This record gives sequence, C-alpha cells and structure tokens, in this order.
Amino acid sequence: MNNFAVNRSKLKNILEDNQMAVVFSGNPVQKLGDEYFPFTPNRNFYYLTGLDRPKMIYFVYKFNGDIEEYIAIERYDEIKAKWVGAVMLPDEVRQISDIQQVIYLDEFEENISSIIFNKRIQKLYLDLENRDFYANTPAIDFANEIKNKYNYVTIENLFNIMADFRMVKEAWEVENIVKAIDITKDGIYNMMRNSRAGMMEYQIESYFDFALKQHGVKDFAFKTIAASGKNATVLHYSDNNSKTEDGDLILFDVGAQYEYYNGDISRTFPVNGKFTDRQKTIYNIILEGQQIVIDKAKAGIEFKSLNCILKDYYAKALSKIGLISNAEEVNKYYYHGVSHLLGLETHDVGRHNEGLLKSGMVMTVEPGLYIAEEGIGIRIEDNILIEDNGCRVLSKDIIKTVEDIEDFMK
Repeated sequence: MNNFAVNRSKLKNILEDNQMAVVFSGNPVQKLGDEYFPFTPNRNFYYLTGLDRPKMIYFVYKFNGDIEEYIAIERYDEIKAKWVGAVMLPDEVRQISDIQQVIYLDEFEENISSIIFNKRIQKLYLDLENRDFYANTPAIDFANEIKNKYNYVTIENLFNIMADFRMVKEAWEVENIVKAIDITKDGIYNMMRNSRAGMMEYQIESYFDFALKQHGVKDFAFKTIAASGKNATVLHYSDNNSKTEDGDLILFDVGAQYEYYNGDISRTFPVNGKFTDRQKTIYNIILEGQQIVIDKAKAGIEFKSLNCILKDYYAKALSKIGLISNAEEVNKYYYHGVSHLLGLETHDVGRHNEGLLKSGMVMTVEPGLYIAEEGIGIRIEDNILIEDNGCRVLSKDIIKTVEDIEDFMK
C-alpha cells in the first residue's frame, strides 16, 4: 500500500454503507486572455491521491460493506498535447495513486448517477470550505447539481474531517517537510553570504531564489518577505523594494516547497554582518523566548498556552530593559501568535486552536519583536515536530545565534 493509499484508508474508515465522498483536484484559473495562473492542486485531493493535475476527480463509496474507488481524468487530446502537453494517462494515474479504476470525465456523470441510484447513496461528503475564493469551485457546482437532481441525498462538508487527518503527519510527510527546510537553509545561507549594505531588498532576495532553483524547486511555500530596517515591523511586508542601509537588520521569512510540503523559516541578520549592541539585546531576548516555548512544546499541552508563555516572558524581559512599564504594553511590540501548523499549506489546516497538541503535529515557533520607533523588527522562526515527551526541532541546523551569524558573515 503506497503512502496515498494509507491516507485514503482514513477516509474510507469513516464511510458507512450508502455513503460516498467526492473530491476534485480543481480547475486552472484564468489570468488574462489565454493566459492562466500556474495550477496548484487542491491539497486534500493531493493528500488522498498524490496526483497534481487539473480536472481530476476522486470518488469513493461504500455499499454492503464493500468499498469502491475511482479516478476520473481527461481524455488524451492529440492537438491539445501539441500546445500545452499531454494529460496524464490511466496507467500513470494508477502507478502514482494506487487507484486501479480509472474513468474519463465524460463518463463521470453517468457513473455518479448509477452509483447514487443503484447503491442507494444517502449521504455525500464534499470538500467544501467557507471562503470567498472558493466561491466557484467544482465541488460547489457539483453540490448544487446533486441538490437539484437528488434532493434526498444529504451533503456533508468533508473539509474539517480532512483537516483532522492532515493535522497529524505520517513519517514520510515529516521527511518531505525536512527536505523543504534543508533547501530553505541553503537559500538563507546564500543570502547571508552575499548581503551588503546598499543592496536593494530584492537583490538579496534573488540569492534565495537562485539557490532554490538550483535544487529544482518550482514553487515557493509563499511569497518571500525581505524586510530591512523599519519595514520589518510590518508583519507581511512583501514589497521587497527598499534600499538597505549600513546598520540595518534585514528580516527574511522564507520557505521552499518539496513535493507540495512546505518549510517556513524566519531569520534576521545585520546587512553588514555585525549586530549593534541594542540589536543584540533585542535579538537575544527573542531567541531566549523561542527556546522557552520550544522547551514547553509537547503532546498534551494546550496550543494557546504557548503564546501565553511567550508573552509572560516578554513582560519580564522587556520591563527589565526599560522598553515597557507594564505587561499590557507587550502587545505594542508583539502582535501575532507564536505558532501555526505546517504541512501541505504553510498555514496548514487543523482545528489545533481548539485543543491540545498531539504527537505528529508539525508547527512553527516564531517569536518576534517589532519596535517601529527604533527601526528594529526581528523574528526567529523554526519548525518543530511535536512528540509525546517534547519536540524535535526540524530546522535546528540553520544557524541563529548572534555569534554564529556574525562568524558566518565575516
């Protein structure tokens, strides 16, 4: 059984007799005229199948205790193949997904009608999410069609069920995330080697891009944040078009993608290779705060408690250096959460905010401080794997102490 078949077994285990699930890979999105945005598959579809082509449909049903599953794909079109490339052929689909029953899209409607009628389908699971940018997805169009034709079939949202599956990672998923992190490390080091005061933010960023392309990375985890000086106090600054000045810190929030699994790393370093005393003080407060959170992270700990632990530490540390006079003022300089899940999406799905950490979760630990009046914005972000008795820092090999950074940039 391949990795994606194991993932599908989780879905099959929730199906009862006379129930069915349908998941779409998604359609290309038009950009301009005959130009389309690069296609990226619905991550739930990819999680179940390992397939990443548009206009594919996975469906599975249970009847009399037996489970049947199918993939619907486009037919080969010789003319289209000359212009945009060939579609995936049935044998390739079977090899990647380990799904043996492959039909064509023009047979899908007839197959679905037959299954609903002959297998007496009462409930249909569809991958739906309440976000505006999903307004015209194939899943929603299909849901409306089912409501019109088979009003006795109950439709249930599969999204949160899939999120629960994806929240705890299999070992091979962790390996893919580690590979993405290792590639990210090379990109960060390439920027550090080539950083000089007076360069534009995007020029330094280009060294990250080059390193990832050398690894064959086609897609980044997200748009790079390359924020120098005061720009780094804007959490999602991504213009990356300012000139760096001697004495600036530059904050990079970056990530490579490997087999659709993401790394998400933040490092902050001095453009000229040397921290000022003030920068060093603030940086070390953040670094110590990160270690405190990492030391506390383990299965059974409430997710929300990690941010509380960090803010309690900040209240003491920032008071000690005279930056704040009371604990409430922490919010002036730290205004985001310390962690989010990581996986097939950079901010991965899962109802982790509602409960306790579980062994197998992969998440970020990303404390920061943003002191606009001093032009200092620092974030240090690593990726961890939650275990029963603690956590493993997956990005531990990416340097982050003041001493190591200055030594590297000499």
